[in-house]
Amino acid sequence: MAEESQVMVGKKPVMNYVVACLTAFNSGAKRVVVKARGRSISRAVDVVELLRRAFLKDLNIEKIEIGTQEMSSPDRPKTNVSTIEISLAKKE
Repeated sequence: MAEESQVMVGKKPVMNYVVACLTAFNSGAKRVVVKARGRSISRAVDVVELLRRAFLKDLNIEKIEIGTQEMSSPDRPKTNVSTIEISLAKKE
């Protein structure tokens, strides 16, 4: 397994993403990056908090990056969408 794994948070229930993160850590990943855009950002924060408080007590939040992506589609004008990336690592 790679050193780093990524979990993209979308519209599924929070527990689906918690299980995905746990699976990544149990498969040997040293770091897991939880990513989300727009309205899914709050769900990503819920995932990380659930992991930290209930499942992996030895979890470190290494870095939180926020940003903006410009989205465009043929039928709509360009819009800006907020993004977040939360890097998690198990304590050594």
